[in-house]
Amino acid sequence: MMRKLIVFIVLGFLCYNLKAQEFISIWPEGKMPNSKGMVLQDSISNERIFQVGKPGFYAFFPSLQEHKRAAVLIYPGGGYQRLAYNISGFQLAKWFNTMGISAFVLNYRLPISPDLLQPENGPIADAQRAIKIIRQYAKEWDLDVQKIGVIGSSAGGHLAALQSTLIEDFSIINDAIDSTNYLPNFTILVSPVIDMGTYAHKGSKENLLGKNPSLKTINKFSPHLNVNSKTPICFIADAFNDQSVNPQNSLLYYQALLTHKIPTSFHVFPQGGHAIALRNNPGSTQQWTNLCEAWLIESNIIK
Repeated sequence: MMRKLIVFIVLGFLCYNLKAQEFISIWPEGKMPNSKGMVLQDSISNERIFQVGKPGFYAFFPSLQEHKRAAVLIYPGGGYQRLAYNISGFQLAKWFNTMGISAFVLNYRLPISPDLLQPENGPIADAQRAIKIIRQYAKEWDLDVQKIGVIGSSAGGHLAALQSTLIEDFSIINDAIDSTNYLPNFTILVSPVIDMGTYAHKGSKENLLGKNPSLKTINKFSPHLNVNSKTPICFIADAFNDQSVNPQNSLLYYQALLTHKIPTSFHVFPQGGHAIALRNNPGSTQQWTNLCEAWLIESNIIK
């Protein structure tokens, strides 16, 4: 009990330094699925992770006075080739903390990893397992299990939408938390990759599915084609002038959510390109964070 209390206290004090931040591995030793058993090291350069050796997440907790019992799991973008863990990970985590929301930045396996048996299933398995672990520790971290969401930018947005729509569980390893719900309660997408067909982002598609995926695989990994009645509520921020990921991706997902009557807040700003960030956005694009916070309050995620 004392050890758990000490861990909780350590996690409760937010430190913005990468080396000092608490890291939680998501797979038990020797039980990581979809693995050849290779021992890989993290490869980090220029605030990007190019290889993930040990999947897991960094935990960012708000102060006890501001704690709102909600949580968000953050998927950094990077075209499924790298993880931009700072600009689309740690910075977002600190922002969520200012709202009293606990945040977790996931280092998920990239499909280009030489260790993966089925490359396309690596990222989603890590995402599903991570949210199960957050729910497992919800009591210790004083979280409401019905207020745990996901956010992703670019390819990280694809992973967030994929987790919100796939009904297949890739994280089963026959342990105590297998049956824990892996679906998020809310989804936030920023300039997301969605479609793996006509409007696909070429780099993300090839890195995830290879050069010649079957139509069945394309459809399976296109979240807008798999929206269903259990898909969570969603907030989407995009830019009309995005030249990297066609804004049609966001529109396709919004239309699918609308068809299934899933409450959605959809915003397409005139400017921002594929660089909508936490701060220093052009024109009205700067309002996306205010709108997102208002939506979280309106949706009763925070009060």
